[in-house]
This record gives sequence, structure tokens and C-alpha cells, in this order.
Amino acid sequence: MAAPEPEPGRCAHFVLRKRRFCRMIPAPGRRFCGEHGHEEEQNDRKRIPCPLDPKHTVYEDQLQKHLKKCNSREKPKPVYFVQDINAGLKDVAEIPEKQVPLSSLSIEELQNLIIKLKKASNGLELHLKEQILSHQALQEALNDPKNGESAFKHLKQQASILGNMEKLHLLGPGRCFVEFGAGRGKLSHWVDIALENVESVQFLLVERATTRFKVDGKHKRRDSIFERLQVDIQHLCLNKVPILEKKRLPVVGIGKHLCGAATDLALRCLVESYTICCDGEDKEPAPKRCRAAQTEVAPHKSAENE
Repeated sequence: MAAPEPEPGRCAHFVLRKRRFCRMIPAPGRRFCGEHGHEEEQNDRKRIPCPLDPKHTVYEDQLQKHLKKCNSREKPKPVYFVQDINAGLKDVAEIPEKQVPLSSLSIEELQNLIIKLKKASNGLELHLKEQILSHQALQEALNDPKNGESAFKHLKQQASILGNMEKLHLLGPGRCFVEFGAGRGKLSHWVDIALENVESVQFLLVERATTRFKVDGKHKRRDSIFERLQVDIQHLCLNKVPILEKKRLPVVGIGKHLCGAATDLALRCLVESYTICCDGEDKEPAPKRCRAAQTEVAPHKSAENE
């Protein structure tokens, strides 16, 4: 059986993990692309792993030039970055956490852990009520047969979040909707659709990672403004976000993709860092409310995790 050959005009490096050849296009006269150029026998230039991110390589003689423009380089911190502002109080006597996989625990250790978790959860005495609603803004998409099972699942979750927001009277004008863990920004997209005839709406999409195929860049409405904040929720001070610092807008926190720890961070971000000024100055905080109150803004309400 003949050995496999790379596609014509493609890199000759075989990717073991994917069991195929690299599909990058090499330079004219070369067999390998720039990423795998170190395998080129006639190439005297040496490629080394980037010290900022070893997942990619760079020519050794161009290292200093690359470090200045590498996407993994440390970038200047935005004005709304405040180290660990939402991390919560730290106990100086706290023992450093030692994380171990559950598979490494013995049966006895697992049973003791389960007992502790049950005891802690029973002590909370919380009676959670499941409330699955829907919203007319998503009815057309929910009834579209082109949407597969996965898309339909997300649409139902988004519709339920909007339905609960409408029930709490959170969908209105003159507000700033902060989507935590925004990803592509789909939840903000549907909130914007639901507020089609509402003016003066601002969206802040908080996401620490660089995201592809963002939905917020496709909005054509002029009344609503979308702005992305690439920062970890742990370090986000809403008081220092320019639009909020200038207008002191009422804030509605939303989220669909937050884990438990991220939900805690988002709650602290809304309840603490936006009501207590980061500079320590005596400024009037923006209005806020809990579900029982009837002023303008509610704290973060997260959806079920996927």
C-alpha cells in the first residue's frame, strides 16, 4: 500500500493528532508552510516555539519583531480593569487550595465528600421554582424547521430568559444590558430584537476570550449600541466603563453561559463594584433593585448552564 501524499499545493507536514496532512499553503518552491518550515531540509533558518505561546512557532532571527505584535503578548489594561475587584474577601489564614481529580479519591473519601456536600446543600433551605417561559421575539426562529436540535435547545433557553425578563419588567428604554460570558453575543441579539421599538439602549458584552463569528457586529439598528469588553469578570469594574461612568445608566445583568463561579463573580460585579465607587469617591450610585422592588434595575439573572 502506497504511503499517503499531501494534497497538491499543500504543506507536507503530517498532523498525527488529526491523521491527515496540514492544509496550509507553503510559499512557492517550498514543501512546508511557515508553521512547519523547520522541517524543510533546505531551510537554514531555525523556527522555535514562541515564548509567549508555545502553540505556535516563529523564526529565531525574527523573534524580537514577532514579540512586539504577537497576539499572545500582554496588552495594556483597559481603564475598567481592577485586579481581583470581584474576587471576594480573602482570608489571610486560608490554606492554599490543592485541586485533585475525583478519580484519584478512594471510595471512602468520595463517600465523605458526598456527605459533606449534602449537609451543606440541606442547610441552605432553598426552594427553587422552575419557571420556563417564552417570548414572542423568538417565535419565528422556534418554529423554523431549518433549526436543528442543538439550535432549538439554545433558542428555548434564550426565549425563557427573555420571558422572565419581561415578567420582571426589565425590558425597557434607557438601560444598559450587560451580558456576562457573552461569547458570540446571541442573548444580547435577542434582547435587541425584543426591544425593536425602544430607544436609548446600550449593550455591554463581557467576554475574556477572543470570539469569532460575533453576532453583535451585524446589527443595523441605530438606536442600540453594542460594545465589547474583553476582560475577565473577576477584574471588571463597571464604575470605570466609560459609557456607564458618563451616563450612570441603570444596568440589567444577563447571562446564559456562566458556570457557578462566574455567576458569583458577575453578582459581585453588579451588586458591589457598580454600587461602590472604585476610586473611593463619594458618588451617587446608579439605582438598583431586587425582584421584590419596583425601581429600574435588577441584579444579574443567569440561565441554566449548558
